[in-house]
Amino acid sequence: MWKNFRNVLQGLFLLCGMNLFTYGQTDSLALKNDSINNANLLEYDRKLAEVEKERLADSLKKAELEAQLLKLKTTDNLQKIDLIQQLETIKENEKRRIANKIAQIDSLKNTAKGYPVLGFKNDTLFYIYTKMGAASPKERAVSISNKINQLYQDDFLIEDSIRISDTEETYDIVYKDLIIASVSENDALWYGKSKKELSENFQQIIKSAIVQAKDENSWLKLLSRIGLVFFVMLVAWVFIGLIGKGYTRLVINFDINKEKWLQDLSYKDYTFLTVDQETQILLFLIKVLRWFVYFLLLYITLPIIFSIFPFSRDWANTLFYLIWSPFKGLLISIWTYIPNLFKILVIYFVMKYVIKFVKYIFQEIEAEKLVLSDFHSDWAMPTFSIVQFLLYAFMFVLIFPYLPGSESAIFKGVSVFVGVLFSLGSSSAISNMVAGLVITYMRPFKIGDRIKIDNVTGDIIEKTLLVTRVRTIKNEVITIPNSSVLTENTTNYSIEAKDKGLIVNTTVTIGYDVPWPKVHKVLIEAARRTDMIMDEPAPYVLQTSLEDFYVAYQINAYTREASKQALIYSSLHQNIQDVCNESDIEILSPHYRAARDGNMTTIPADYLPKDYKVPHFNVKLDKGKEEQ
Repeated sequence: MWKNFRNVLQGLFLLCGMNLFTYGQTDSLALKNDSINNANLLEYDRKLAEVEKERLADSLKKAELEAQLLKLKTTDNLQKIDLIQQLETIKENEKRRIANKIAQIDSLKNTAKGYPVLGFKNDTLFYIYTKMGAASPKERAVSISNKINQLYQDDFLIEDSIRISDTEETYDIVYKDLIIASVSENDALWYGKSKKELSENFQQIIKSAIVQAKDENSWLKLLSRIGLVFFVMLVAWVFIGLIGKGYTRLVINFDINKEKWLQDLSYKDYTFLTVDQETQILLFLIKVLRWFVYFLLLYITLPIIFSIFPFSRDWANTLFYLIWSPFKGLLISIWTYIPNLFKILVIYFVMKYVIKFVKYIFQEIEAEKLVLSDFHSDWAMPTFSIVQFLLYAFMFVLIFPYLPGSESAIFKGVSVFVGVLFSLGSSSAISNMVAGLVITYMRPFKIGDRIKIDNVTGDIIEKTLLVTRVRTIKNEVITIPNSSVLTENTTNYSIEAKDKGLIVNTTVTIGYDVPWPKVHKVLIEAARRTDMIMDEPAPYVLQTSLEDFYVAYQINAYTREASKQALIYSSLHQNIQDVCNESDIEILSPHYRAARDGNMTTIPADYLPKDYKVPHFNVKLDKGKEEQ
């Protein structure tokens, strides 16, 4: 149990340390608000000084008129009436001046805050709003607080000797020769009372605060408070022990019964969480709950302890403020942000359905239900991707001013930093994206086309803004950046194959001893025997060159199966061999050199007559030379 209590205390110190930073921020904010409050009160005092000059002038004139009125004889009625009228004018000015003061005070009450006069326990007794002479409201409040503390320190203080003294301009609260506080007309106007009523109110507050403070700091009170502190700590200790034991029992029971209480969280053949994983998560949540209860207990206990002693009662308020202030600020921020949140949601949903409508239009174009002149159907979805990106970018521009912190310098700095990183690190990606857009509208190929890019031949299986993927005839998937596709020559075998047919061609070389019409007939026959070769247009032969030892013949044939060229060429080559052998034609490619007498022909034995024999060498001798 002691270990748990020690851990809780450590957590509390950590919490207090974290809150000091918040308190520092709050303190800076309080200083800022205090300076604004000072400015408002100083502006009021400036206006008040102007009114006070008028009041002094009227007061002097009033005294002068009253003196003249006393000197007049009873027979000077006309002059007396004139003096009385002037005095009435001064009274009206006085009423108007007071009404003006009250109006200014009422306008300040919503914004300006007074400075507290503090008692011995640092509790607020009353507030000072106006200056007096050269002393500001804050200086007056501090001076009155110090004088009250001085009276409290006086062991021979007689509370009934605190009295009120009436002067010409103010009511003073005095003790012997010490003026504790002075109440002016401006002070009375702030409280909506007369000077006498307000001075009596302040007098009673000061006397009560001193008497109560002396009573609370007696030895009997001190001992009872110490005992109460120990009692509160004992109760907290018991609760901490009960929480620790309850946590231990809960963990043990949970470990024993976890197989009964829990089961694997799965969907079909995939298991999201096993029983052990669920157990770890729940134990973690229980541990978090235990610490939360510890902090809640301490949060309740410490203010109770602090409130027992008068000098520490403000500590409880400070502790509550430190912890509650961030949550209060967060809740206020959320509440004030709700209108902006609704604006963001409205923009998002409007843009969402606009994008759905635009997508529907482009899907209709892609399905060729909606035909636009000079706009190909295969442009529809790539164009939609561009329009969708621009609409989302426009939506972000509309939403950005409503994001929390969007006006702060830090938010703007981070945005600029991310933009710089993106621009520096994505130059190749941007070039590929631009190339992807160009390729989309150039339409050099589409998905499924058989193409050749540089040395890569295969079928297009994917086309994005960044890359193009090609599957070769060996089932190799090759990824080519779009910038490379744009700079290389691209051969598309499929683009005309469906309508006009793709011409497949191959070259064979035949000796000069074979008539060319026979070779043409043989090669065309070989093409007709080949699967996937079209009958119309008919195959044809071109004689491409006359070499030293043979003639080069090129067979050309049409096919619609551009993606099966390897199979077509293989079958065509087989048929060429078969038909040439059937027609007793030797293919002299590659170079083939042989002495015909005494050597078997290159035609396979299956195609030769059954009585075919390899010829012997024929040697011819010159008898005349032999005899010599």
